[in-house]
Parts: sequence; C-alpha cells; structure tokens
Amino acid sequence: MMNGKICQVLALLGHGKGGYSYLVTLEGRKYVLKQIHHEPCDYYQFGDKLQSELRDYETLRALGLPLPELYEVDHAGERLLKEYIQGPTIADLVEQGELEPSYFGQIEEMCRLVYSAGLNIDYYPTNFVVQDGKLYYIDYECNPYADQWNFENWGAQYWHPEAWQKK
Repeated sequence: MMNGKICQVLALLGHGKGGYSYLVTLEGRKYVLKQIHHEPCDYYQFGDKLQSELRDYETLRALGLPLPELYEVDHAGERLLKEYIQGPTIADLVEQGELEPSYFGQIEEMCRLVYSAGLNIDYYPTNFVVQDGKLYYIDYECNPYADQWNFENWGAQYWHPEAWQKK
C-alpha cells in the first residue's frame, strides 16, 4: 500500500539497516517500494529514518549523484516509492567476474562529488546497480566524511573480486 494505492509486490530486492526494498507494480509500472523498519542496529545510530532518507536524497541529488528518482512519500506508512533501476548490482558482477574497469571510473567520480561535500556514501556493492553501462547509487544514505569509511579504505575491499570470493 502506498498512500492508499495498492501495490503488487513482485520480489524482495534487499534488506538493509534502514528498511526493506521491494520490487512492486503500481498502475502498470515497476517501482521500488522501500519500507522503513525499526529493527535495532548495533553499529549505527538512527534518528528519524524517514526524514534522514529524504534529507540524504536531496543532498545527493543536489550533488549530481546518479540516483533513482524519488516519486512519492507515504509519511504515515514510512514508505518511499522510488524509480526502479533495472540491472545487476556490483555484488552480482563481482561474483560473476564481470566487473568492468569503467565502473571504477564511475565510482571515482561519485567519490569526487561526495568527498568535495564532506560526505561518504555506503559503498557496499549491493547499493550500486548498472543499467545500460551507467552506475547508479540506489541507496540514499550519506554520512559525514571519515577516512575509515571512504571508498578507498572501506568500500573497495568489497568491489575487489578476490575479496568478494573470500566472503
């Protein structure tokens, strides 16, 4: 349900520290519906999760980061209706040994944008989808920059094929 409209759930796409993302159809179109959850997370402190998502979306959009468009917000149900970016995640491509060098150039550009604003994003490879050769950051999370959480010191280990195979 999204603001009183019935969505048909096609699949669970993922579950993160902030919510569950589902592939849904609504009025004949595919979307991602993110349902905010309030499950405890030992390593991350949240305030108002929905407001954080909305604030982070606006921040990253203003920087020009390739993101799925936010179409609708259900404040009462704590749901977001987002553009569905169809394609494999970086995690899928690493696992299949199909990580293209151009994706590293694209993540470096994303890093340039967020670092210049004093931010990090969540570089875990399930948060990135490739559609028609273009890399999208499909999460809206961003945090104040810290060296230990930048791409080079944290995220890259998960994008490197040998590191992924050890998981």
